[in-house]
Amino acid sequence: MEALQKSMQKNTPKASSHAMWWGTLGTVRPFPNFNSEKDARDIQTALESKDSDVNTLVRILTNRNNVQRQSIAESYRNLTQKDVCPALKKALSGGLEQLMLGLMMTPSQFDAHRLRQSMEGIGTDEESLLAVLCTKSPQQLKDATIAYKQEFGRYLENDLISETSKDFTKLVLAILKKEELNSKEMVDYQLIYQDVKALNDAVNGKKKDPAPWIQVLTTRDSNHLNRVLSRLEDLRGETVDKTVQSHFSGDLRLGFRTLVGSIPSIPLFLAQRLHSNIKKGSLVQGILISHSEEDLLCVRIEYRRLTNTSLYSTLQKEYKGEMQQALLALCRSEDL
Repeated sequence: MEALQKSMQKNTPKASSHAMWWGTLGTVRPFPNFNSEKDARDIQTALESKDSDVNTLVRILTNRNNVQRQSIAESYRNLTQKDVCPALKKALSGGLEQLMLGLMMTPSQFDAHRLRQSMEGIGTDEESLLAVLCTKSPQQLKDATIAYKQEFGRYLENDLISETSKDFTKLVLAILKKEELNSKEMVDYQLIYQDVKALNDAVNGKKKDPAPWIQVLTTRDSNHLNRVLSRLEDLRGETVDKTVQSHFSGDLRLGFRTLVGSIPSIPLFLAQRLHSNIKKGSLVQGILISHSEEDLLCVRIEYRRLTNTSLYSTLQKEYKGEMQQALLALCRSEDL
């Protein structure tokens, strides 16, 4: 545990790509002695067994990294002349079906599906939408935007515009297209001063101006923003979250709170979401799948600090059967 905490201090998760969706802080790693043809045959046998061998499906797909799962899908297609996902849909149901299908997507496809899901049906799930947008790097958001068009034949930006309104629309579009314009190589004290002043001035007048908040929070890197928000708290004598709650309202307030909450530490933000929503299977699945090859070790550490209980033990308590088996495999191990 102590060694892992030291590792977290030295390493920051790298932006994921199609070629490699895991870093030193992920829980799911490439399976040793991987054989996609054998896995494909085992999955075919499991799917064709009388009641479907769900245990085998879960065991294989949760113990291979994403690149390996894509290779299995290709081998299955060569072996059976069919795609594996329709077969999984037929064999599985409910939350486990969604989890297995999520594992078979590429990272960008999975992000695209989570974004689409947050906007489908009656009303938009702004909290889920923001949770995806605020925890992804600029490159990951670009990849998700491309995948969204490929998967649904729709433009993500257009859907965000149609599903949101006014200043909240401006905020989500700014997050989607976020570019870190300040230099990461140096601490720009003049820019820190300017940003603190801009944020403070924007909430001091009679009419609150969200534009500087949108501009600053979506065009700076996290180290710079941590300094800005810390100095803003010192200046105002209150937390940034309280400032946001006092001066903004509606979806815009939720957007700023989510963004401000994720800036200091994305793993802590995700640990808090897991703690508050541990019984919501789709939310838990989304975080574990999306971060299992990226920074889930960090999330586990923050969850342990936050709750004094390990994420592994919590999942073991809250879920049963094959779903428990799958979630525990992604979580990987206990934190004592």
